[in-house]
Amino acid sequence: MYRKAAVTTLPNGSYLQGQSNGRLPSLDSGQPAREEKVVLKKKVTLLRGISIIIGTIIGAGIFISPKGILKNTGSVGMSLTVWTACGILSLFGALCYAELGTCIKKSGGHYTYILEAFGPLPAFVRVWVELLIIRPAATAVISLAFGRYILEPFFMQCEIPELAIKLITAVGITLVMVLNSTSVSWSARIQIFLTFCKLVAILIIIVPGVIQLIKGETQHFKNAFAGNDASVMGLPLAFYSGMYAYSGWFYLNFVTEEVENPEKNIPLAICISMIIVTVGYVLTNVAYFTTISAGELLLSKAVAVTFAERLMGNFSLAVPVFVALSCFGSMNGGIFAVSRMFFVASREGHLPEILSMIHVRKHTPLPAVIVLHPLTMIMLFNGDLYSLLNFLSFARWLFIGLVVAGLIYLRYKRPDMPRPFKVPLFIPALFSFTCLFMVALSLYSDPVNTGIGFAITLTGVPAYYLFIVWDKKPKWFRKLLGK
Repeated sequence: MYRKAAVTTLPNGSYLQGQSNGRLPSLDSGQPAREEKVVLKKKVTLLRGISIIIGTIIGAGIFISPKGILKNTGSVGMSLTVWTACGILSLFGALCYAELGTCIKKSGGHYTYILEAFGPLPAFVRVWVELLIIRPAATAVISLAFGRYILEPFFMQCEIPELAIKLITAVGITLVMVLNSTSVSWSARIQIFLTFCKLVAILIIIVPGVIQLIKGETQHFKNAFAGNDASVMGLPLAFYSGMYAYSGWFYLNFVTEEVENPEKNIPLAICISMIIVTVGYVLTNVAYFTTISAGELLLSKAVAVTFAERLMGNFSLAVPVFVALSCFGSMNGGIFAVSRMFFVASREGHLPEILSMIHVRKHTPLPAVIVLHPLTMIMLFNGDLYSLLNFLSFARWLFIGLVVAGLIYLRYKRPDMPRPFKVPLFIPALFSFTCLFMVALSLYSDPVNTGIGFAITLTGVPAYYLFIVWDKKPKWFRKLLGK
């Protein structure tokens, strides 16, 4: 019921079913057509894997989330503690996904692992909420930051018009989707370049910060834990902001089938990337507080730019450009990875058939990429940056916690499954408990946004029975779904 039979290519069509065998005409019309399998090729090396993870993690988070974390923790010391704790927790989650990626060698990330552990209903709900909320909202958040920072050098002395930010953001989103529809190789090459730009941007902040520390600029660290006490309501939101800044460690698992030697490269890429990002994030926040007080940071709309203006003079104009490139890399990596989830879900029969088709010449899942464009535009022009962040966090971390709980379940359900990389059991237990505990607290601390997220998530249940289980669909309805 859930897997579609392979189909052949249309005589004059541009696409083939992702896992089907089609007859591709020879360039020489005199030669007979030969049988060829059109698949997504293994083009993700270790370096490209690292660039996907680092390039997706380091985006707007480190330049936006310091404000959200400080606001919800109440002190410099507690905010740095949350940054460190979120880095360790993200490393634990990444290690769990490294195990899942080496024992379940399918693309699709969260969706595939939930399908393997818990069956089709929760897997469908996961991809449903990803398509409706999580990916459009996440892309809108990171792209809004891209729009703000790319315009920052042109509006240094005045406020940037919100309409201008959203228009340039819409252009950026469209460029990313065109790039991912055109070439896998070029998407990966540009991701490596943008990852380099991200690390340069981080170093531009860290190095002056270290110099400030050497000079003795530590006044903002005195009585670091003094201030407003962190509350039960604030801490889950602080952790959401921090975990959002680190989110991206799971994206390599979305493209497992395209990774060279996944048993070796997935764990290596994840471990190398998480160490670099965690150290970089903590040092970046320390650098901020060498120059900017807690109160000034809360008032700043572009923390990295405020920091650069204080220390670098005219060179500060380069910082928003690097940050914008960083955000663009995050957009590129996210679209590259999540389109594979829709591709796999369509292959399993949970989304319209067209989304599992691959362009015969470009070898890209073009329909799975462009399906996000209209939904992202709706989010972009009808959402606020921080409300979107809290809105998407509930559904995202609920299912990530469920995936890691599924790892524990698979240990007992399928003990004989080959596991080239295996983590101690306490790591998935601690990580899944933390995710689910934060989700439960968020229902109390931010009931409106999380309630909306919860309600829309539940719509996946009737949608599953309507679109997947119901066999007696009218002919026009089946045609609409591509059946």
